[in-house]
Amino acid sequence: MTSHTNTAAASGTWKLGDLTVNRIGFGAMRLPQHGEAFAADAVPRDRDQAIRVLRRAVELGVNHIDTAAFYFSSLRCANELINRALAPYPDDLVIATKVGPGRDPSGQWLPPATPEQLRGQVEENLRQLGRDHLDVVNLRIVGTGSVAERFGALAELREAGLIRHLGLSNIRPHHLAEAQSIAPVVCVQNMYGIGATPEQQEFLRVCGEQRIAFVPFYSIAGTGRDGGATADHSPEVHAIARARGVSTAQIRLAWTLHQGPHVLAIPGTGDPDHLTQNVATGSLRLSEDELATLDSVHHDAA
Repeated sequence: MTSHTNTAAASGTWKLGDLTVNRIGFGAMRLPQHGEAFAADAVPRDRDQAIRVLRRAVELGVNHIDTAAFYFSSLRCANELINRALAPYPDDLVIATKVGPGRDPSGQWLPPATPEQLRGQVEENLRQLGRDHLDVVNLRIVGTGSVAERFGALAELREAGLIRHLGLSNIRPHHLAEAQSIAPVVCVQNMYGIGATPEQQEFLRVCGEQRIAFVPFYSIAGTGRDGGATADHSPEVHAIARARGVSTAQIRLAWTLHQGPHVLAIPGTGDPDHLTQNVATGSLRLSEDELATLDSVHHDAA
């Protein structure tokens, strides 16, 4: 039997509503292609390798996968890779997807979905994943306007049994309050990592107080964003990584997990070795001195 020391179980657990997940999960954004996500010239990833990575993630205890129908390259779709690799799905596997944005078949971005279009996006995710319901659906927001109509449309689909739990992505605090007046929110996905602003830190704290999972994206990439892990790590991150004998990405990920028991990490990769490193980060415990050093690091705004 595999030791918990080197599996996602070492990161501890959190509940998304009534669904328990290990705090180290897997993000599928980079799975369909090499290089920058959503780039028009992205090279599709080898299908067999992508399937191996997904199966290995589950073997390593990952039971929380983050995906979206708009995660695709010219030949690969993240949802269909997940379906091919993992169906019939393990009972404890939680698949979170997101709706709101959309891309046409050529990969060009479409205007954000209207409330009426969200049902079609939910059904597209159901079809691609081969599911009769979605565990978690995050509404991704663009801008600061009201989320009431769109979140209300998803709440109706939850009442109809197509969705189990709802979350929000790329939001401000007022969006959370507005959504919560309509239906329960189990998670918030926002950009967050070393060098986070005081406002970002405060929002993470508020989510913890309300027992809402906080799921950072780009926590490894930092200012690199979609392009993947940036080489622009601070000297402090490099120094701690060298002293620990781990990668700078692992230090960034470990710091993120240390920000609260409600923080869930969803690092994405199509590389088996990087996957193993990411999962192993769940057992990496930073000292108070190391955390204080990393807390003081602020990278320049991109």
